[in-house]
Amino acid sequence: MSEPAPAADDRIPGGIFHGPTAVQVGDHNTMHNRFVTEKRSPADAAADNLARAVAAQWEAEAGLRRLSSTLPVRWALSGRRIAGRAAGAVESSRKARFDPLPGLAPVTEEVLRNGGELAALHAVYGALPAGRLLLVGPPAAGKTAATVLLLLTALHYRQRAAPADQPHIPVPVLLTLEGWDPAAESAVEWAAGRLSRQYTSFLGARGRESARMLLNSGRIALFLDGLDEVTAKLRAAMVAALEPAPCRLVLVSRSKEAVLTGKKARLAGAAAVELQPVRPEDAADFLLDPLPEPAPKPWRTVADRLVAEPKGVLARALSSPLAVSLVREVYAEVGPVDELLDTTRFPHPRAIEDHLLDHAITAAYTPRSGYPRPDHTPEEAERTLRHIATQLTAENTHDLAWWHIPSWVDARPRALAVGAVIGLIDGAVATWAFWPDVAPIVACLNGMIVAAIFGLLAHHAITQLSRPAPLSSSSWRDVFPRGSIAIGFIHWLSAWGTSVAISRMPTGIDPMPLWVYLAVTAPIGFAATVGAGRGYRLMKGTTFYFNSFFSNQIEGRQTVAAFEGRSIGPRPVWHHHTRLRVLIGLMNGVAFGLMFGLVASFSPAGPDWVLRLAVVNTVWPALYSGLLTNIAFSTTLTAVQMNARAGTPVRLVRFLDDAHQRNLLRAVGPVYQFRHARLQERLARDH
Repeated sequence: MSEPAPAADDRIPGGIFHGPTAVQVGDHNTMHNRFVTEKRSPADAAADNLARAVAAQWEAEAGLRRLSSTLPVRWALSGRRIAGRAAGAVESSRKARFDPLPGLAPVTEEVLRNGGELAALHAVYGALPAGRLLLVGPPAAGKTAATVLLLLTALHYRQRAAPADQPHIPVPVLLTLEGWDPAAESAVEWAAGRLSRQYTSFLGARGRESARMLLNSGRIALFLDGLDEVTAKLRAAMVAALEPAPCRLVLVSRSKEAVLTGKKARLAGAAAVELQPVRPEDAADFLLDPLPEPAPKPWRTVADRLVAEPKGVLARALSSPLAVSLVREVYAEVGPVDELLDTTRFPHPRAIEDHLLDHAITAAYTPRSGYPRPDHTPEEAERTLRHIATQLTAENTHDLAWWHIPSWVDARPRALAVGAVIGLIDGAVATWAFWPDVAPIVACLNGMIVAAIFGLLAHHAITQLSRPAPLSSSSWRDVFPRGSIAIGFIHWLSAWGTSVAISRMPTGIDPMPLWVYLAVTAPIGFAATVGAGRGYRLMKGTTFYFNSFFSNQIEGRQTVAAFEGRSIGPRPVWHHHTRLRVLIGLMNGVAFGLMFGLVASFSPAGPDWVLRLAVVNTVWPALYSGLLTNIAFSTTLTAVQMNARAGTPVRLVRFLDDAHQRNLLRAVGPVYQFRHARLQERLARDH
C-alpha cells in the first residue's frame, strides 16, 4: 500500500520507492523523480554565517569563564518601577510586534509571575509580543554570565530548529552600550557599525550594509549590556532611541540604574525580570560537587553552615555567583576555607567578598598541578592589574583597548629615543650614500641635515600615536577592498603613459626602454591602491602620497584587523595588525627603492651609485610605514616605558591574553574588560 504524499513543505530531494508496483505515480515515484530544492536568500546565508561566528566566540568565552558548570540561573518578575504592567507585556488584544519564535508558546502573565530558570527565561525572551526584555539585578548578581548563557541557549535553539524555521529565529549578538551617542546615530546605525568592527563578515561598506539589512529585517536580536555604566542622561536617551528598533532587544542593567532610567524613559511592552540571589543549598552543592567523597572537613563545615544559617553572614556573602565561584578558585581542595566562618575577621558579607577579590589574582597565578606554569609571579600580575584598573577607572571606562595604551604615559621620552635612533640610522645611510662622491665634510653635513629632518618626523609620528584613536589599518580586505586594485592599475597605466610621452619629447636625452617606465611607475599604482582602501595612512610621510581624494572619503572610519568569517578578538587584532603593517611597510620601501634604483641604472654613475640610491630610498619609507606609524610598535615601546616606571611586563599584550585565559579578564569583541566591575573597582581603590 502506498503512503500518502507528504505536503509540499515536507518535500525532500530524490525519490522514495513505495513497493513493487508496476506503475508508480506521485511526486516521489522511482520512474519520475522530482527534486525540490529551496534556494537560501543572501540574508539567510549572512545570518547563518553570523550565527556560526557568534557561537564560536561565546562558546570559547564561556569555556574560559567556566560557565558550563555554573550555578543555576534563577529569575523572577521584577517588582521595581522599571517597566509597565506584566499584563501589558503579554497582552494579546493589541497587535504584536513579534510573533513567538517557531516552537514557542505565547508567553502569559502566569509564566512571567512564576519565574524559573534559564529555559523559562529563553521561552519569555522568544515569545514576548513587543520583543523587549529587561534583565536586571544587583551588583555581582551574575547578569553578564546569565546574558551569555541566554545567548548560547538562543543560538542552540536556532541550530536545532528545522531549516525552514531558522530564518524566523534571530541570531543573538551581545554588544556593550559604552561609546554610543544616540543623538549622533540611530540604534540600527550604531549596531551596524559595532558589528562591522566585531565580525569579519561585516567589514567594509558592503558588510555594514549587510548588517543594517539583517537588523532591519529582525534577523538579529541585540543583547545590550552595560546600561548602568553610562551617564544618567545617556541612559534615558539610549532607551528612547531603542524604542523604534526593528529587532528583539535584551537590555541588561543594575537594578538601581534601571529604576532611575525608568523614571525618564521606558520601552513600550517590555517585561522586566530580576536575577535572584544564589540559594544556600545551590551554593553548597556548587562548592562540594568537584570534591572527592567524603569532602574535606573544612568544606563540609562551610557547606553545612550555608544550609543551616540561610540568613547568616556567610550565606549572605555567597548569595552572588561571583563570590561563590571565587571561593572555589581561591581555596585549594585542602585549603583553610573554613576561615570564612570567623565572624571576627569577617563581621559582614562585604568583608568576605573583599577578601575573596583580594586573593583572586594570587590564586590565578599560583602554580598548580595539572595547569601550565604561570609566566608571571602573583606579585607582578597583581601590580600590573592594579595599574591597569587605576588607569581605566581614571578614564571612566571598563573597556581596555590595547591600541590606547600609548596614551597612558608621557610620550616624550619614547618619542625622543625613537627620533634619535631613526635620525642616526637615516643620517648614517645618507652619509654613506654621498661619501664617495663629495668631500667628507659635505657628506657629514648632509647626513646631519637628514638625521635632523627624519628624527623630527619620527618624533612627530610617535607623538601622534600617543593620542587615543581608532586603528589606522585593518584586514587585507579592508586595505585592498574591491575596486582599489582597479584604481591603482588605472593610476599606474596613466603614470606610465605620461612618463613615456614626456620621454619622447625632444630633450636631447635618449629615452629609456618602455619596461623601465612601467617598473618605475609601479609605486604610483601601489600608492593609489592603498589610498583607495583603508590603509591610506601607510603612505603618509613617504616620497609619494597620491590619491588624496580617496583618502579624504574614508577619513575617520574605524577599522580593526580581522580574520575571515570569525569574531574579532583582542589577540588576533594585535597579531594581524602587526604583521600587516610591517609587511606593507617592507613592500612600500622596496617599491620606492626599486623605482629609484631602476632609474639610476640608466645613468653613467655606475652600479655603486645605483645601489646607494636604492638603499637611501628604501630605508625611510619602510621605517615610517612599517614601524613609526604602527600602533603595535608604539604600544610595545610604551610597555617598555611602563616596565621601567611601574614594573609591568614588557610583553604587556601577551600578559593581557594570559590574564584572559586565567579568567581575570574577559574579551568583549576586540577589547578586554575585567572579569567583573567589582574586581576593577577593588583593584583601583586599593592602588
